[in-house]
Amino acid sequence: MVENLDALESEEQDLYEHLRIVVDKGQSLLRVDKFLMHRVENASRNRIQNAIEAGNVLVNEKVIKASYKVKPNDVITVVLPHPPRDTEVYPENIPLDFVYEDDDLLVVNKVAGMVVHPGFNNYTGTLVNALVYHFQQLPQLPGNEGRPGLVHRIDKDTSGLLLISKNERSLTYLARQFYDHSITRKYLALVWGDLAEDGTVTGYIGRSAKDRRVMDIYQDEEKGKWAVTHYKVLERFGYVTLIECQLETGRTHQIRAHMKFLGHPLFSDATYGGDRILKGTLNGKYKQFVENCFELMPRQALHAQTLGFIHPTTKKFLHFEAPLPEDFEFVLEKWRNYVKYND
Repeated sequence: MVENLDALESEEQDLYEHLRIVVDKGQSLLRVDKFLMHRVENASRNRIQNAIEAGNVLVNEKVIKASYKVKPNDVITVVLPHPPRDTEVYPENIPLDFVYEDDDLLVVNKVAGMVVHPGFNNYTGTLVNALVYHFQQLPQLPGNEGRPGLVHRIDKDTSGLLLISKNERSLTYLARQFYDHSITRKYLALVWGDLAEDGTVTGYIGRSAKDRRVMDIYQDEEKGKWAVTHYKVLERFGYVTLIECQLETGRTHQIRAHMKFLGHPLFSDATYGGDRILKGTLNGKYKQFVENCFELMPRQALHAQTLGFIHPTTKKFLHFEAPLPEDFEFVLEKWRNYVKYND
């Protein structure tokens, strides 16, 4: 459980982020710097290690080294400095994979690990910083300051297709399609467990009361926004299943939260508990195999593969697909081979 303790330090609130983390009972031994990378939102390993060296990370009220291995029920307190806040988006020469471009819009294939727009702890190195470098005068919608051109977004560690508008008219037209849920979006996801059949997940998605970084599914409309995910089984590996998810709505962490709700978290998704062995034995050859897969793909196994929409000017339907990135493809091949030779 992660608690933000800024309210307890009101005079320093604008300068520092204060966190208290209680380690789960089922947590395996793991270096504290690696553990905190998965638990502290948008924190790099270098930033975590600097905090440890400065004595700003305590375990059970004692200063520790980066090599310390966390144990179940450890209480970790962290003090991290906030970076300077700036509302201006600065252009940066960052390479982007442009799938399509015309006078009205762009389709970009985002790599995993790239934050989409500047925000808390991420003021540089984002997709928007790159877009501002490559294009001038990208439009913004009211209430969307600092996110020029963005029609929608995907998580930092999700790869795949993003739609960008180059003028206000197309931004308004495309945003309406997202509002009306008429955009076609399909994702590939590798989830824990053997899904019995195709299906649909629904519910109201809202912030968890225990951890604000995580989204929960509620049955009460006052606690969240209505969300619908349709999923189809593509390939079974016994312990994990490759599925295709089609979004009817587009909520924060929608697929990740819905699959966790079903009891099938995304493979290697640290935020939703998928970064540990949830099916199969916890030792021996299988354990080593799964840990190797985690190393190959140290992020949630989620890829925004398909994007379809009506063009704002031509009114024609455009359809795009992005191939799986190497890390995802490698992990799938490893699972195929494991099942083939260990059945």
